[in-house]
Amino acid sequence: MKRLMGLDFGAKTTGVAMTDPMGVIVSPLETITREKEGKLRPTFRRITELAAEYDVGKIVLGLPLNMDDSRGERALKTEAFKEELEHRLEAERLEIPVVLWDERLSTVGADEILEEAEVAKSERKQYIDKIAAALILEDYIANSGSTGGDHGR
Repeated sequence: MKRLMGLDFGAKTTGVAMTDPMGVIVSPLETITREKEGKLRPTFRRITELAAEYDVGKIVLGLPLNMDDSRGERALKTEAFKEELEHRLEAERLEIPVVLWDERLSTVGADEILEEAEVAKSERKQYIDKIAAALILEDYIANSGSTGGDHGR
């Protein structure tokens, strides 16, 4: 069975989460950082490495829609990121679909989790993006009609 990967794409970081091989348990994996927003080559490289290493069958990319369902600048950048990621995966001969998933308030939810866990505000930055990616992935699994293990075939 193939795993699902969740991504929370931001200006300077991309949070990564992964399911277990059965597609049931979601875990935050890592945060990919970059010095400049436009320097994405290492981010794409790391995502393709993780996708191959973990035998990923589908990537769920959070789409930051505005509260009125419109697409702002961040959503447009995310859609462009998706297109380039698909191109990079194809170049690596990885046949992995990338789906966009509404991620409104995922970062807020991640911050609330860290606050409840009493993680100091100064330390939250290192966790927030990968937890947001996990929340995106959990929401996708719960609401997409997929059940554990049937995605990515």
